[in-house]
Amino acid sequence: MILPIYTYGQPVLRKEAQDIPLDYPGLAELIGDMFETLDNSDGIGLAAPQIGKAIRIAVIDIDVLKNDFPEYKGFRKAFINPHIIEFDDTNMETMEEGCLSLPGLHENVTRPKRIRVKYFDQSLQEHDEWVDGYLARVMQHEFDHLDGKMFIDHISPLRKQLIKSKLKAMLQGKYKCNYRTKAPVK
Repeated sequence: MILPIYTYGQPVLRKEAQDIPLDYPGLAELIGDMFETLDNSDGIGLAAPQIGKAIRIAVIDIDVLKNDFPEYKGFRKAFINPHIIEFDDTNMETMEEGCLSLPGLHENVTRPKRIRVKYFDQSLQEHDEWVDGYLARVMQHEFDHLDGKMFIDHISPLRKQLIKSKLKAMLQGKYKCNYRTKAPVK
């Protein structure tokens, strides 16, 4: 089922998401719905708060980037109770990011190129691994949502001031996108 994506201003996007029990009711169906919603929105990642649930689940599908990143061919994965354990901030990289919860907004964000993460996969197998490159960036972006953060929290105060009117318009439901959304109540 395709779910509406919550946009900037929805309180759930600023809540810290909670770990879930591995026997969480309807987990497989929820993950399936998240992937279907992600596919419908042409995104590459989606966290549960973006569909209104303050729980620690994220899905990432970067197979669409296989022409630029052949190493991600076929990469489509769910992350249950993910946590970033360590940041290797000796090597940082700045790249443009966008977000399904901030339609039409793109800004440069500087992040570590390498992180250590712990999570359970869809088969409920536990992982503790170092991840680098573009996948590390996508994980940081999605896992930020689970901590009540958004990519705009990583931009300079000057850039925030420059996009203030766009954010205000989003709060009023004034934005365009080609997927179902749930804007904040006016």
